[in-house]
Amino acid sequence: MAEQTKPTRTRRTVRQGVVTSDKMEKTVMVSLIRRYAHPVYGKQVTRTKKVKARNDHGAKAGDTVRIMETRPLAKTVCWRVTEIVERAK
Repeated sequence: MAEQTKPTRTRRTVRQGVVTSDKMEKTVMVSLIRRYAHPVYGKQVTRTKKVKARNDHGAKAGDTVRIMETRPLAKTVCWRVTEIVERAK
C-alpha cells in the first residue's frame, strides 16, 4: 500500500503595516507601504495599499501589526492580524 502523505500547504504571505482605522467591529484597515526604485529614473517611489484584516488581537489605530493572508473571511476580508509589533504611542 502507498503511504498516505499530508498535502503540503504553501507558505502564506506575511506583511507588516500600520492600522489606519479600527471603527469596524471585528475588522481593521491596514496600510501596506512599499518602496521601490523607479524603473527609468531610479528615484524612490512609495506606494500604499489598504487592506482589511480580521482583528482578534485588539489592535487599535496607529499600531504596527503583522498580518497574514488567509481564506476569505468576509466579502472583502482576506487577511488576519497575527501579532501586534508595536503599540501606538
